[in-house]
Amino acid sequence: MNRATYNGWWNRFWSDEDGQDVAEYSVMLAVVLVIVVGTIRLIGSNAGNIFSQVGSAIQ
Repeated sequence: MNRATYNGWWNRFWSDEDGQDVAEYSVMLAVVLVIVVGTIRLIGSNAGNIFSQVGSAIQ
C-alpha cells in the first residue's frame, strides 16, 4: 500500500460516521444501566431495613 492510498484510507476511516450512532447508543445504554443498578441497590438495601423495622415493630 503506497502512502497516497494509506492517506486516502485513513481519511475515509476517520471521517466515516456510520458507526458513530452505535457508539453513542452504547454509551447512553451504559449510563442508564449504571443509574438503574445503583438505584436498585440503594432501594434494595433501604427496603430490607424497612421490612426489618416493620417486622420488629409487629412483634
